[in-house]
Amino acid sequence: MASPLTDEPGFVLHSHAYRETSLIVDLFLRERGRVSAVAKGARRPTSALRPVLLQFQPIEFRLSGRNELRTLTRAEWQGGMAVPAGRALLFAFYLNELVMRLLAREDPHPQLFDAYADALYQLGEQGADERILRRFEWLLLTEIGYAPDLACDHRGLPLEPQRNYRMDGGQWFATQGEDPATFSGQALQHMAAGRYDAPGVLSQAKRLSRLMLALPLEGAPLDTRRILMDLQRL
Repeated sequence: MASPLTDEPGFVLHSHAYRETSLIVDLFLRERGRVSAVAKGARRPTSALRPVLLQFQPIEFRLSGRNELRTLTRAEWQGGMAVPAGRALLFAFYLNELVMRLLAREDPHPQLFDAYADALYQLGEQGADERILRRFEWLLLTEIGYAPDLACDHRGLPLEPQRNYRMDGGQWFATQGEDPATFSGQALQHMAAGRYDAPGVLSQAKRLSRLMLALPLEGAPLDTRRILMDLQRL
């Protein structure tokens, strides 16, 4: 765990006004995880923090204090990263909402942080590619303990590519039917290997992510997902 005055890489997930001239910023830090801090005076036009506290940009932060709400004493931009545009920008906001909603405070996830930074880079460079979301969702589910085993069924036997499986209680059961909780063994094997380019895999990966994310979200809707669905209907 980093000491209170250690400079640490991170990203701004969200910010909102605090008192007359300050901000409360929610940060995703590599060594501390999700942290909230007061950026005193950051809303003043002359503040050195004001132009730096941007979303989707790599920033190095220094925090003080040991309470749940820290104080941000320094923030330094760490170089150019293309900001996602259009639909890719909504994808980036979706990643932020997932991290905000599903990660506990002060719970470090360095591997997930690296994946988040890589996903933002890809969204900025490649645009709105759903494979980026699926990979991040799956790692997030793995990190918080909600990802099901993609190798074996409820008996511990290897999933067979030619069979269909239904999710029940976090385990796979072979089935002849088809419903939103049914997936092909072959698609599950591709997901386990991170191969989303095979025919039909991306759509099944999206269904599986939604099914599993509903558990830690306890059925509460995601705002960015609703916006994306509205845009798709248009």
